[in-house]
Amino acid sequence: MPLFLIALFLIAFRDFKYPFGSHRLDYLWEIFCLFVSMLGIVLRALTVGFIPKGTSGRNTKGQVAEDLNTTGMYSLVRNPLYLGNFIIWLGISLFVRLWWFSLIVILIFGIYYERIIFAEEEFLRHQYGHRYLEWAEKTPAFFPKFNGWRKPALPFSFRTALKREHTGFFAVIAIFTFLEIIGDYFVKRIFEFDTAWKIIFFSGLIIYLGLRTMKKTNLLNVAGRP
Repeated sequence: MPLFLIALFLIAFRDFKYPFGSHRLDYLWEIFCLFVSMLGIVLRALTVGFIPKGTSGRNTKGQVAEDLNTTGMYSLVRNPLYLGNFIIWLGISLFVRLWWFSLIVILIFGIYYERIIFAEEEFLRHQYGHRYLEWAEKTPAFFPKFNGWRKPALPFSFRTALKREHTGFFAVIAIFTFLEIIGDYFVKRIFEFDTAWKIIFFSGLIIYLGLRTMKKTNLLNVAGRP
């Protein structure tokens, strides 16, 4: 899928132009798109900052869950992490300002994550039975119901949020920096690295490296948290 998306981006960039021929407007649009994607990171951080250890893990060899999350962000929507991923990719897809490109990315996202959500919910249905069905009946799968908030048992852990989401934070900045450089190339036929994006990229890199170091030295570990 990443290779397909890269090819799709290159096709979309063939006719890339600054809006109304203005580099300044293009820069403002880039910042807006970055802001949209960062909202996805914030949503993910608000989700993982409340969860206890043994839930919402990165299951690569099979489904694993020691408990069912039904409070915090999980009381508003059943898949808040995937909703965060969708918002991240929505911001990225908006970068080239082509409606068909955003539509294709959304469709790819829907097909890809629909299979993942189906597998996970089958596991939860088998694991927790009536408890899962009761929660699923009143909690939307993807579009939040904001009047269903239930306070989590654990307080928000800022260190856990930083530990879990610092890589995604920098990945978003790196992707947008790359897209900005490629976009400028297709307009000017030269590779440029704008000063504003240098500041954004290297600031993000410093934050990422600092948090990565803290993670390795266990400074971000919190008892009872993933």
